[in-house]
Amino acid sequence: MLFSVFMLALRSVRRNMLRSFLTILGIVIGVSAVITMVTLGNGATRAIEAQITSLGTNLLIVNPGQRQPGGGGGGGRGVPQFTEADADAIAAQIGGVAAVAPQSRAGVTLVANGRNWVSTATGSTNAWFDTGKWKISAGRKFEENELGAGAAVCLLGETVRRELFGGAVGQDGLGRQVRVKQFSCEVIGILAAKGQGGMGDQDDLVLVPLHTLQRRITGGSKVSTLAVSMEDGSDAPRLKASLRQLLRERRRLGEADGADDNFNIFDTQQLAETLSSTMGVLTGLLGAVAAVSLLVGGIGIMNIMLVSVTERTREIGLRLAVGALENEVLLQFLIEAVVLSALGGAIGVLLATLASYGLSALMGIPYAFDVGINVLALLFSLFIGVVFGYFPARRAAQMDPIEALRHE
Repeated sequence: MLFSVFMLALRSVRRNMLRSFLTILGIVIGVSAVITMVTLGNGATRAIEAQITSLGTNLLIVNPGQRQPGGGGGGGRGVPQFTEADADAIAAQIGGVAAVAPQSRAGVTLVANGRNWVSTATGSTNAWFDTGKWKISAGRKFEENELGAGAAVCLLGETVRRELFGGAVGQDGLGRQVRVKQFSCEVIGILAAKGQGGMGDQDDLVLVPLHTLQRRITGGSKVSTLAVSMEDGSDAPRLKASLRQLLRERRRLGEADGADDNFNIFDTQQLAETLSSTMGVLTGLLGAVAAVSLLVGGIGIMNIMLVSVTERTREIGLRLAVGALENEVLLQFLIEAVVLSALGGAIGVLLATLASYGLSALMGIPYAFDVGINVLALLFSLFIGVVFGYFPARRAAQMDPIEALRHE
């Protein structure tokens, strides 16, 4: 009996294909919008997590800056910078520290091979490779005498290498001379590409020894950033507390007078968790907004089913007159509504998959297929069909056969 009712409902849907398609359009748009928004949100979250992870795991980034009322970080103007001695003290006096890299940066114009490129010069030590998880695709790191003497040597990021020397990834540039602002340096290495994303192009840099940057570009001995890499399994809160206390002592900030920190400590892991949580909330909000169109689609199904009941009044009366039960009539129209919503949900899932894949590639974020949201959207579309199809189906089932047969 159920199969015959299902086939009867399916024939009724096929009898008016154009009207059926227009009826399910709201469901199609709603399902595809929900799935697409959630998929893109998940992809963006993964991209942000990957970018933060690429900075280094268990990494603390310390910048100079006055703490503002309410806990916000301020800029580094008017506050003392760090020194290499600070980095040495952190490595020597705080347990659980794997590496400490003092860093300074400056915008520079690079000239080589008849080309020029505006980039960022980063000065640091070999600890920079450990804290930032950097690999070398060709060449070598700095030697100790090069670091101490501030030698004119450098390593190029993949973007800089490509812009200056062209060619395939990792080729050309090694052993060549590059003019960095007012001095020339020998390229001793090529950094492995990290790619770009929400954090910007990480490969657009030239790495030089810290002393080289200080003496030849910035003209000072200060350090703008300290990158502190923690050992695996270390107690991050304790280590951060020890780091804060050590820096306060070295910067002569007394606890008695209640002086605020004139530096900020950023934990990349906490930053990743905060951003992921924020993106999750935004993704949920976008999905909820898109789900409103599902309700609109449900209203469309109810409207067209009421029209269908009115058009088929004599047919309903005839079925009831020859012995059809109310439940059978109700089930027929309810199945019609569910078939419409299920068809709309299936088309919506297909369109969402294609749209999500294309938009992910266009936006440069990973395609994060989520089985759960696809199944949930499809089930919700079926639920919409049941809820909004019940009233028209009930109205058809409760018709008086005699009055229905009199209907013109």
